[in-house]
Amino acid sequence: MKTLKGPGIFLAQYAGDAAPFHTLPDIARWAASLGFVGVQIPTNDHRLFDLEQAAASKTYCDDIAGMLAEHGLAVTELSTHLQGQLVASHPAYDRLFDGFAPAALRGDVQQRQAWAVQQLKLAATASKHFGLSAHATFSGALAWHVFYPWPQRPAGLIEDAFAELGKRWRPILDAFDEAGVDVCFELHPGEDLHDGATFERFLDAVGQHPRANILYDPSHMVLQQLDYLAFIDIYHERIRAFHVKDAEFRPNGRSGVYGGYQNWIDRPGRFRSLGDGQIDFGAIFSKFAQYDYPGWAVLEWECCLKDAQQGAKEGAAFIRDHIIKVTDRAFDDFAATGADRSFNRQLLGLE
Repeated sequence: MKTLKGPGIFLAQYAGDAAPFHTLPDIARWAASLGFVGVQIPTNDHRLFDLEQAAASKTYCDDIAGMLAEHGLAVTELSTHLQGQLVASHPAYDRLFDGFAPAALRGDVQQRQAWAVQQLKLAATASKHFGLSAHATFSGALAWHVFYPWPQRPAGLIEDAFAELGKRWRPILDAFDEAGVDVCFELHPGEDLHDGATFERFLDAVGQHPRANILYDPSHMVLQQLDYLAFIDIYHERIRAFHVKDAEFRPNGRSGVYGGYQNWIDRPGRFRSLGDGQIDFGAIFSKFAQYDYPGWAVLEWECCLKDAQQGAKEGAAFIRDHIIKVTDRAFDDFAATGADRSFNRQLLGLE
C-alpha cells in the first residue's frame, strides 16, 4: 500500500501583487513556514511561473525544483484550469471567459481556443521536465447551458456535444501520453465534466483514453448532493489528483442546490475552510489508503467566511493529521500459523 503525499497547497487563490505572494520564491518560503511540503502551480500566473519557458527549457524547471527543494517543497502538479476552460466554450460565455486569455486574443474565439490547446500541450512538456505524473485542469463546456432538461433537449444534442469535446481533447491527451503524464479533470460546475456520469460519457468519447483521469474534490460533490465516498469506490482507478477542500450544504425553505442567484455567503451550499464544513475527510483518507491512491493531498482554499492565511495555516495541519501512514503488516500477523498448501488442503478435508 502507498502513503499519499502532502500536505500541498494550490497557489492560485494566494498569488497576488503584495509580498510574500508576488513571486514563487517568496510564496514558497511562506508555504514552507506553514508546514506545506508541496505546491500546485497555476501556469497562467506569470508572477509565479512562465509556462512557455518551462516547456522550452528543462534547466528552467530544474532551477525551480531546486529552489523549492531548498524550502523543503516539491511541485505536486502544474495547473491549467483557466486554459482548459477555453478548450471548449459555448458562445454564451465568451465575454465572461475572455479574461482567461491574453489581451491580444480577446474577442477572437478561434485563436483563443487554439491558444488554449497549445497551452495544454506546453503543460504536458513542462510536466515531463519536472518529472510529474499528473496535471490539473478543467474540461471546458459546450453543453453546460442546457444542463437542466428544460426546454426538452433535442435528441442527440448531448451526444454531439461530447463527441466534439472528445475530438478537441484527444490530441491533448495524446500529447500528455507522450509525456507520460495523466490529465486530471476537476469535476466542477460550469464544466461538461462535472460528475461521474459526465466523466463516463467523456471516456467513451475519447476511447477510454488511459490519460483521461480525475482530480477529486469532494466539495463540489457536496454542493451537487453526490455521494463523495461511493464516488471513490467507483472511480478510484481514475483518481490521480486530490483537492482537499471542505464544504457544507444546508438547504432551507427558500433555496437549495441551485442557490437562488445568491452570494456565496447566503447560499445553502458553501465552500468552507478545512474542518469547518461537513465533509468526512477521515473516511476519504481511509479510502485513499485502501485503494493505493498514488498522488498528493493538496489544499485548495475557498471560503467566504475565514481569512485565507488562517485557512492555509489550519489546512496544513489538518491534512498532515489526516494522512494515513499505511501499515506494512497485517494486524493479526502475531497469530499466523505458517501454513503451507498441504496444511490448507488438510484443513479443507482434501488430504
